Amino acid sequence: MILAAGRGERMRPLTDDCPKPLLQAGGRPLIEYPLFALSAAGVRKVVINLSWRGAQLREHLGDGSRFGLRIDYLDEGPVALETGGGLRNALPLLGAQPFWVVNGDVWCDFDFASRVLAQGTLGHLLLVRNPSHHPAGDFTLSGHRVGDGAVDRLTYSGIALLDPALLAGEVPGRFPLAPLLYRAAAAGQLSGELHGGYWSDVGTPARLEALRKRLGAAGQGG
Repeated sequence: MILAAGRGERMRPLTDDCPKPLLQAGGRPLIEYPLFALSAAGVRKVVINLSWRGAQLREHLGDGSRFGLRIDYLDEGPVALETGGGLRNALPLLGAQPFWVVNGDVWCDFDFASRVLAQGTLGHLLLVRNPSHHPAGDFTLSGHRVGDGAVDRLTYSGIALLDPALLAGEVPGRFPLAPLLYRAAAAGQLSGELHGGYWSDVGTPARLEALRKRLGAAGQGG
């Protein structure tokens, strides 16, 4: 699932008329990068939630065939359900097996190769070194176990493999995902890995411009 319903307030005025996942870097919209990467890893079905300017996303991406995917859309209406609520709302389309979730406003050179959740775990998080705009981090990582300790924390990248059971007991509605992840971490039910490649939370115009310069220099246009 790709989370693409947010308003993108910090990106205004760029997002006044364009949903943030359709902002371009390296010659293509941000959301196309994870779609191509997921397809290359063998994923064949993607669910995308919509709210702000959602019709533009639907029109641009279509049925997903040009990515080698089938895309299903969930329109949440004028008020998005937040990360947790959006995932909970999508469970009927996501099925009973673990699924990837990707924030629609991150760029990452992660390889979505097959991963299997260890028995007794509810999720596997991709973590990164703390960026300057988030120096406190989110979680600790000891081996492959994710915890919620106070020191040596890393930042959650916005990419995870989740078991539907993490959300199945939640009441439908608006709620964030983070408290569920912290609860699972405290219970020893999250695994994780540290990503050593490039990652950007494209949350401000300045970060978008930095990504554009990097992709332009690397010749990774679409």
